[in-house]
Amino acid sequence: MEALGHLLQGFAAALTPGYLLYAFTGCMLGTLIGVLPGLGPAAGTAILIPLTFSLDATGAIIMLCAIYYGAMYGGTITSVLINVPGEAASVVTCIDGHQMAKQGRAGSALGIAAIGSFVGGTLATVALVAVAMPLASLALKFGPAEFFALMVAGLCLVVGLAGNNMLAALLMTVIGLLFAMIGVDPVRGAPRFTFGVEELYDGIGFVPVVMGLFGVAELLLAAEKRQTHMVEAELKSWMPTKAECRQSVGAIGRGTVVGFVLGLIPGVGAIVPTFMAYVLEKRVSKTPERFGKGAIEGVASAETANNAYANASMVPLLALGIPSSPTIAVLMGAFIVNGITPGPFLFKEQPALVWTVIASFFVGNALLLILNLPLVGLWAKLLKIPFSYMCAGVLIFCVIGAYGLKQSLFDVWVMLGFGILGYLLRKLDFPIAPAILALILGPMMEKSLRTTLEISGGSFGIFLDRPVALALLTIPVIVIAFLIFKPRSLAPLRESDIE
Repeated sequence: MEALGHLLQGFAAALTPGYLLYAFTGCMLGTLIGVLPGLGPAAGTAILIPLTFSLDATGAIIMLCAIYYGAMYGGTITSVLINVPGEAASVVTCIDGHQMAKQGRAGSALGIAAIGSFVGGTLATVALVAVAMPLASLALKFGPAEFFALMVAGLCLVVGLAGNNMLAALLMTVIGLLFAMIGVDPVRGAPRFTFGVEELYDGIGFVPVVMGLFGVAELLLAAEKRQTHMVEAELKSWMPTKAECRQSVGAIGRGTVVGFVLGLIPGVGAIVPTFMAYVLEKRVSKTPERFGKGAIEGVASAETANNAYANASMVPLLALGIPSSPTIAVLMGAFIVNGITPGPFLFKEQPALVWTVIASFFVGNALLLILNLPLVGLWAKLLKIPFSYMCAGVLIFCVIGAYGLKQSLFDVWVMLGFGILGYLLRKLDFPIAPAILALILGPMMEKSLRTTLEISGGSFGIFLDRPVALALLTIPVIVIAFLIFKPRSLAPLRESDIE
C-alpha cells in the first residue's frame, strides 16, 4: 500500500504538462533512433544526453528513459519493412515480420508490435512496482556460474530454431563463438586472433556484423532477383484483424513473462529475451511450420518481450545501482550527472523522483501506443517506394550505422564482408540466428566461465554444487534430447526464415 501511495503521487507529477512534454519528445526521438539502422538505443541515448542538460533531474531522466523504450520499439519498423533491424533487439522481428510485409500484412505486423510493446511494457512496469526489491535481491544472488549456465541455456534454445537442421545450427554457433573470441583476452590482456590488425583489438563490432548479415545480404539477394519494389504484394490491411489479435494473445502473455524475468538479470542483454520468447512460442505452437513464413505470433512474442525487458531492466538499476545493459549503463551515467545515485537508498532518499520516473514508464508506453498505431499506415506506405531508391537508402543507412559508432572505415569493410558472407549462408540454407546470438553471448560466457573456474580452482564440480546453475544446465540436455527424439515436430530454419 505504501508503494501504491508513492506511485499515485508519482502519477500526479508525471502527468503535469512539462513532464508529459519530456516523455512525448523522448518517445518521438527514441522511435526515430530505432528506425535508423545501426544507431541503436545505447548510442542514441548517449548522443542525446546533452539535450537534457538544461532540464531538472526528474525531467532529464524521464526524457532519457522515454528515448530508451521508444528506440526499443522503433527498430521494429525497418525490421518489418526492409528486413534491416534498427537495433539489436529487433533482429528476431525480421524473421516473421518481413515475411508478413511480403504478404501484404505489414500493417498487421506493425500494429501487433505496437500493441504487444504497450502490453508488455505496461505489465512489466506493474510487476516492477509490486516486486522490485525482492526480485532485485534474487538477481543479486546470480554469480558467474549461474550466468554461464544461463548463457549456455540461451544458446541451446536458439539452436532449436534450426529444427531438423541442428548440425548446421551447431556449426553456426561455433563460428559465432570463434568470431566472439577475436580481440583482447579478458584475463591476460593479450591480443588474440587479431593478426596484427589494431582495429580488431576491441573485437568485431556487433553493429557492422548485423548490418552486413541482414541489410547488405538482403540487398544482394534482392538485386539477384531483380526486384523493382521492396515488397511485391499489395497491402491488404493497415491493422491486425480480430483473428490475428486472438492468435497473438498467448504470445503477448508469454513474451511479457520472458522479457520481465530476463530483464531482472544484469548482463543478459536485450536480444536474449526476444530470441527466447520466439523459441518458446514456436515450441508451444500447434503449427510450428508457420514460423519463419509470416506467423504473427512470432512478431508479437518478440516485440512484447523486447519492451517488457526494457522496463524490467530498470529494476537492477533503480534498486541495486547495477546497469543490466549498455543502454542502462548510459542511463546510469545520466543519473549520476544529474546528482542522483541509483541503488537501495534511492527509494528512501529521493522517493518523489524515483516514483515519478516509474509513473512515467506507464505514461511513455501509452504515448508510444497512441503515436504509433495511427502512424502504421504511414510507415507501411514506405513499401510503395521503388526498390532502387529504397536500396540506395538502406545501403546509406547501413554505411552510416557501421561508420558512425566508431568513425572507422574498417567497420564499413567488416559490414560489407559479412554482407557477402550472409548472402552465401542464405544461398546454402545455413541459419544465421545461432551465430548472431553466439557472437553476443561469447564474451560474457567466456568471462563467466573463467571467473567460475578461478573461484573453484579449476574444478567443473562447482556447477554441480550450485543448484540454480545445475537447473539451468539441464535445459540444454532436455532441448537436445527433444530435438533428437522428436525431430519431425520442428520445422527447419530455411532461407525464407531470415529474409
